[in-house]
Amino acid sequence: MINIVVLLSGSGSNLQAFIDAVNAQTLDAKIVAVISNKADAFGLQRAQQHNIPTEILSHKDFANRDSFDAALIEKIDPYKPDLIILAGFMRILTPAFVQHYRGKLLNIHPSLLPKYPGLNTHQRAIDAGDSHGGATVHFVTEELDGGPAILQAAVAIQAGDDGATLAARVLRIEHRIYPQAAQWFASGRLALRDNQAYLNGELLPPNGATFTQ
Repeated sequence: MINIVVLLSGSGSNLQAFIDAVNAQTLDAKIVAVISNKADAFGLQRAQQHNIPTEILSHKDFANRDSFDAALIEKIDPYKPDLIILAGFMRILTPAFVQHYRGKLLNIHPSLLPKYPGLNTHQRAIDAGDSHGGATVHFVTEELDGGPAILQAAVAIQAGDDGATLAARVLRIEHRIYPQAAQWFASGRLALRDNQAYLNGELLPPNGATFTQ
């Protein structure tokens, strides 16, 4: 069993997916802490309802990203996490933070990376005339939304979709693939080596493994 720390800024729906996976025993992990940079993040309430320790560290209390990230490391390290999950943590992490947790820092991005890093991913996919949107679980590296892909799931774009309707369907698939990737890590099957993602000792393709329903 591994220890997981979750970082979030908002509602924590992906945190809920992790809590549910732990309770269902499909994720061999313990969520040892949930940390947010926003005191009003609903994800903190989700954690408290399940007796998970919570911490608040406001980025507004720090002069710059480097000092905030250094303080964040001091918050995280006492929990001795094996894996850190970014679950809607709306902060761009410094290289020093990423290097400190290299190989055990995961994020999920709501697009089929390398397409559409950054924000407004669903509307950008629709505007481009894409047939699918989706989500990608990836290791976090210094490059924003650019770390090696682990697992990717595509969601068909339907006639009449807007960013909100597509986002809702992609979120449902996020809740399935993110805990699955974490379980691969927990079982020793997933690793970051030489800035590349390996599953079962084999190099994953550039877009990661493909999720099949």
